[in-house]
Amino acid sequence: MIKSLWIKFLILLFSVSMISLSASLFLREMIIKDFEEYLEGKTEDRIYRIMAAIEGSYEKYSGWNNDALREKAVWAVLLGYKIRIFDSDNKEMVNTEKAVESLSPMMKRRILAVSGYSFDEIQSGEGEFTSYPLFLGGKSIGQLDIEMIPSAADEGKENIFLIRSNRFLVSSLFIVGGLSIILGLIFSRKLTDPIKKLTAAAKDITEGNIKSRVSVPGNDEISRLASAFNTMAANLEIQESLRKKLTSNIAHELRTPLSAIQGELEGMIDGLIKIDKERLLSLHEETNRLKTIIEGLEELSKAQASALELRRQSLAVRQFLSNIKERFDRMFSDKGVTLELECDEKLSFNADPDKLSQIVINLLVNALKATEGDGSVRIKAGIKGKEGFIGVTDTGSGIKKEDIPFVFERFYKTSEGGLGLGLTIAKELAEAHGGRIEVQSDYGKGSTFLLYIPQIQL
Repeated sequence: MIKSLWIKFLILLFSVSMISLSASLFLREMIIKDFEEYLEGKTEDRIYRIMAAIEGSYEKYSGWNNDALREKAVWAVLLGYKIRIFDSDNKEMVNTEKAVESLSPMMKRRILAVSGYSFDEIQSGEGEFTSYPLFLGGKSIGQLDIEMIPSAADEGKENIFLIRSNRFLVSSLFIVGGLSIILGLIFSRKLTDPIKKLTAAAKDITEGNIKSRVSVPGNDEISRLASAFNTMAANLEIQESLRKKLTSNIAHELRTPLSAIQGELEGMIDGLIKIDKERLLSLHEETNRLKTIIEGLEELSKAQASALELRRQSLAVRQFLSNIKERFDRMFSDKGVTLELECDEKLSFNADPDKLSQIVINLLVNALKATEGDGSVRIKAGIKGKEGFIGVTDTGSGIKKEDIPFVFERFYKTSEGGLGLGLTIAKELAEAHGGRIEVQSDYGKGSTFLLYIPQIQL
C-alpha cells in the first residue's frame, strides 16, 4: 500500500502539516518562556519599588513611622502583594492584614474594590513569604517579607494570555490538522488521478491499443505531460500505419520478381517453357529487379550510418552543381524539360561532396519523373542565416496535401515506379550533415524541395 503514489502524497502533505504545527508549538513555547521571563522581571520591579518606598519612608522619618508603613502595606495590596515589615531587632512593625483592617469601612471597601481582591484572599495563609533585607546607607534597618496574593497568581490578567494561547494551540491541532487531512485527501487524489489515467493509457498502448488517449484538463505540468503523451500516441499510430504499409510495400516489391522467376522456373521444370537465351535473359532481368531492391535497402542502411563517416570539406557550390547539371542535361532535354541553375560564383559550403551529390541527384531524378515535356526544373543555391541551402523546383504534377507528411517515409510512393527510398535516403544524408529537407508543393502545379545544411567552420 505504501508504494501507492497517492499514499505518498498524502503522507507528504500530512507530514508538512505536522511539521508546521510542531513549529507553532515550538514558537508558542518560546513566546511563553519570554512572557514568563517578562512577568518575573515585572514582579521583581514591583518588589524593588515596594522596598525603595519603605526605605525612603525610613529615611524621611529618621526611623519607622507606623502610619507611613500602613500606607505602604495598603499600596502593596494594590500592586497584588501582601507584606510584613520587621525592624532590625526582627520585631514585626506592620503587616498587610492589620493595615487593611485599620482602614475605615468606606476606605477598606474602596481599596478592596480597586484591587479586585476580597479580604479573605488577603488573609489567606497559602503560599510562602520571600524575605528581602532593607538597607539605608549600607546599614541594615530591617526586613521585608513579601508574598503574591494567591488570586493574583492564579487568575491575574497576565494568565489570560497563557489561557488563550493554550486554547489557540488546541484549536489549531484540531482545525488545521483536520483540514490538512481533508485537503491532503483531496489534493493527493487530484494529483494522482491524472497519473493513473496516463498509466492506464500507457498500458493500453503496450497491449496494442495505440488509439488510447488521456484527457487531463488545465495547463500545469501534468496536463502538458498528458498532451505530450497524446502526441506521442498519435505519432505511434501513424508510425504503426506506416510500418504496416512498409511491410506491405516490401512484400509487394519482392513478390513481383520472385513470382515471375518462380513461374518461369516451374514452366521450365514442367517442360512448358523452353530453356533458351530469351528465357534466361527474362530471369536475369527479374533477378536484377531483386538486386535493385536489395541495393536500395542497403543504400538506405548506409545513409543512416553516414553520420559516422561524414567527410566535410570546403565545396565550391557553383562548380559542384554545374558538374551535376551537365550529367543530367541530356536526360532532361530528351524529355523536353528545361534544367536551370542559379548560384553565386563565390558561394561555398562545408559538406561531404559525395553525400551532397547523392541528395541533389535524388531530388533531380524525382523532379524529372514528376515533370512532363515543356516543363522546367530550377536548381537554386544560397545562404539563409547560418545555413546553406539548395532548392530544386519543378513545374510538374505536385504532391497531394495528404501525402506531404509521408513523402520522406520508407517505401512511400505517390506514383508508380521506383522503390520509394530516394527521398528517405536524401533525408538521412541531410540529417547526417546536421541539416534537414523541407517540401513545398501545390498539387498540379509543381513542387520545391529545400535542402538546408548548417555551415560549420572547418
